[in-house]
Amino acid sequence: MSTPPLASGPDGPEALRPLLDTVLDALAEGTRARGGPLPAGGPQQVTARLRDAIGDILPDHGDPAALHTLITALAAGAADPAHPLCAAHLHCPPLAVATAADLAASALNPSLDSWDQAPTATALETLVTQALARQAGTADALITSGGTESNHLALLLAREQHGPGLRLLTGANAHHSLTRAAWLLGLPDPVIVPAPGGTLDPAALDDALTQVPGPHLVAATAGTTDAGLIDPLTDIAARCTTHGARLHIDAAYGGALLFSDRHRDRLTGLDAAHTVTLDLHKLGWQPVPAGILAVRDPADLTALNQRADYLNADDDTDAGLPDLLGRSLHTTRRPDVLKMAATLTTLGRHGLGALVDTVLDLAQELATLVKDHPALDLYDTPTLSTVLFRPTGADDTTVAALRRTLLHRGQAVLGRARPDGRLWLKATLLNPRTSTGDLTTLLTLVQDAHVEGTTPR
Repeated sequence: MSTPPLASGPDGPEALRPLLDTVLDALAEGTRARGGPLPAGGPQQVTARLRDAIGDILPDHGDPAALHTLITALAAGAADPAHPLCAAHLHCPPLAVATAADLAASALNPSLDSWDQAPTATALETLVTQALARQAGTADALITSGGTESNHLALLLAREQHGPGLRLLTGANAHHSLTRAAWLLGLPDPVIVPAPGGTLDPAALDDALTQVPGPHLVAATAGTTDAGLIDPLTDIAARCTTHGARLHIDAAYGGALLFSDRHRDRLTGLDAAHTVTLDLHKLGWQPVPAGILAVRDPADLTALNQRADYLNADDDTDAGLPDLLGRSLHTTRRPDVLKMAATLTTLGRHGLGALVDTVLDLAQELATLVKDHPALDLYDTPTLSTVLFRPTGADDTTVAALRRTLLHRGQAVLGRARPDGRLWLKATLLNPRTSTGDLTTLLTLVQDAHVEGTTPR
């Protein structure tokens, strides 16, 4: 058997060229076969179709057509975030330019744990993280796998500054990763501050900071997962200053407002944070993963310093080779910065800001359609691109079954949220190509399924 071709090196591009045609043809074929935002039939049928398509996953002898078969099956069975009726989660349709750049990253395969594995990627990461840090009003930033890792890192840096007795105070509206990070890091149980109406209550935070022994880390949210709400950042920052508390802001969802001239003022107070979580695989239209942790004081990052002679020997560092081990919790690390750089330079801040403005406008449009619909209830005017609604008079069991019916039929992908104890359908609009007709179709499908009262088998 001849050696299979490699993706990089002098012959790499020509080896990839016919394979890319195969992949693109298979993506198109699978998308046509699916015909909607989600494969119909539910988990069992989807699994059965995959098994029928690919057969033995590790055969004794390989199949030259396996790439086409596998990609076709994957596309046919995908939840396609580029479909306008796939709107459940913070799961964006990636930009073509970012996806193309990601192909180059995979082909070249730099690993950002030492300079000699990623010379230009190292320099590129510095340029991108500095640019994003400036947008957030901070001094430095790290690339992460997303909001969960960024929040974990933020708590780790705070713990190293203030000791293992650090008390995390966070709103009842906060992302679950913060509580989990406190547990993973061996910190005391977090203090959960009330969040009436879905945002952290500054007065209740002030009471907690007064009553709970410190040192304190306050975690605020700019863009909640359930409803896309933004905590009163300026007021929270002022309370932290008064009590000498460290402030972390989880802006994984809402941080992209920084690109928008129309909406960036809604993040006033963000620059008061010691650390900020940002995600570009939400309102940044990047392939997963594309997370960032911005840091006000670069000295905090010394807590991540590690020595491994084969990666960052002292004499190499003294000779000018960059030390990358302190830039991540990971060792082997792919150059996710390349797709970000391709997007930032191709679209610019105004281009990204226009995409942000578009999806926020779509949310307002959908909210108006729901408000004007005689058989649907709107939870509230959307803050970001998340809209919560439910059929008028439906109970929670009916709402849950309705959502599963749409999933089972492969017609629409909607999320679920309980912002007030009741179950609401959640539409998270991240596709800037969504039309008014698409929004109307979504509401028609919801209403039809509700009227039929159908539940999946």
